[in-house]
Amino acid sequence: MTLDSLQLLFFKNYDDAALRLSPGLNCFIGDNGSGKTNLLDAIHYLSLTKSAITASDALCIKQGADFFVVKGNFSSGSDSDPETIQVSLRLGQKKTLTHNKQPYERMADHIGKYPAVLISPYDTDLIRQGSEDRRKYFDSLMAQLDHEFLELLISYNALLRQRNAVLKQGDRPSHGFDRDYLLALDEQLAPIGTQLTVLREAFLAGYVPIFQRHYQQLADGRETVTLTYKSQLLGANFVELLRSNERRDFALQRSTTGSHRDDFVFLMDEQPVKSHASQGQQKSFAIALKLAQFEMLAATQHHKPLLLLDDIFDRLDDKRIARLLELVADETFGQVFLTDTNLERTDQALARVSIPILRFRVQDGAVAPV
Repeated sequence: MTLDSLQLLFFKNYDDAALRLSPGLNCFIGDNGSGKTNLLDAIHYLSLTKSAITASDALCIKQGADFFVVKGNFSSGSDSDPETIQVSLRLGQKKTLTHNKQPYERMADHIGKYPAVLISPYDTDLIRQGSEDRRKYFDSLMAQLDHEFLELLISYNALLRQRNAVLKQGDRPSHGFDRDYLLALDEQLAPIGTQLTVLREAFLAGYVPIFQRHYQQLADGRETVTLTYKSQLLGANFVELLRSNERRDFALQRSTTGSHRDDFVFLMDEQPVKSHASQGQQKSFAIALKLAQFEMLAATQHHKPLLLLDDIFDRLDDKRIARLLELVADETFGQVFLTDTNLERTDQALARVSIPILRFRVQDGAVAPV
């Protein structure tokens, strides 16, 4: 599966842009702030229906406009017709997603069909930030791999929002509190949360060996790295946990136990990566996470995900760049999109790459082939 063309209208710093793309390597060259990363983010929208950078879709509308459109044409390389995906948003309205001009009934039905993996300077935030970032990362990956997991996650989050709304009302009848309703929500929430835990644990068992192999290739095997899954539900009865924490939940007005509190613990030589690893080791750890993500998606989807490489030449050392480019040269990846600030440096780095390369100059929201 390749992205043959990309069109933007009032997306971020672009008024209007239209690109024909290479099935091999596409390089976006421009100064910082010119809009290179915005092109990768537009591709991310086509894959996952959301930005990789901001949680607010409205912030992706160009200043002064009241809507944006991102459109892409995909092909499978066979005799089948191209497929057109379009994401659009108008201020004050819901975001829309269409496939060949037909709207999806639900955004979730699109997830996993056009997978993409982004390697960016901010990947180490997965290590340095809190459990929510790690949980969202692995949930997003699992949602692309397993539609059952995605459906369970959607149901769990909807029930959790309802439960938290009840907790905010207080536990006194004068506040409209309905205990029977809370107990009914708990009975629905518990089996779904338990199943999410089972699926996350099973996923990690397959993911960790792939991740470890990629880390060893990046770091020459000097350290032992692993991931462990931390959940309140492992070996526990979720309904009983909800009951025993009910008073605390009312006091804090939120659910303090459940799958939404799970974490993925990153370890190096049995110590936390956040506190015991160097910056270089953390970068290798984060890249290995993404390479394992790529490999699992490629194996499950039976076609290679789009690979988005953002500012790797500015932010990574020569050794890690060399390893990534070796994989590009060996055609481990399929279609690749890369940003850089220096065309000469890019050309030197890609001298060994034999796949087709297209270079684009990006400047102040305008993009054109070099």
